[in-house]
Amino acid sequence: MSDSASPRRTPWLTYAAVLGGFAVFAVILAVAYLPKKPEPLGDGVRTPEQRLAALAELRAKEKQAATTYGWIDQSKGLVRLPIDRAVELTIQDANARK
Repeated sequence: MSDSASPRRTPWLTYAAVLGGFAVFAVILAVAYLPKKPEPLGDGVRTPEQRLAALAELRAKEKQAATTYGWIDQSKGLVRLPIDRAVELTIQDANARK
C-alpha cells in the first residue's frame, strides 16, 4: 500500500455557493449605491429655480406692503401704513397716555 493520499476533489457545490453569495452581495450593493433616475415632477412640485423665483416675488410683495400706504378695507376705513410710520404713531400714542 501506498502512504500517499489521492488528491482530494473540492466539491463544485461549495464553489457555486461562494460565487452565489458574492453575486447576491454585488446585487445588493448595486441596488443600494448606484444612482437612480430622477423621478418626473408631480403636480405642485417645483424646481429650485422656480422656488427661488417664487420666493423673490413673495419678498417683493411683502416689501411693497411694508413700505407703502394702501387700503385694507375702504368701507370700514382700514388702511395699511408703512411700518416706520406705524411705529411713530404708536410711540406718539404711548407718550400721550402717560
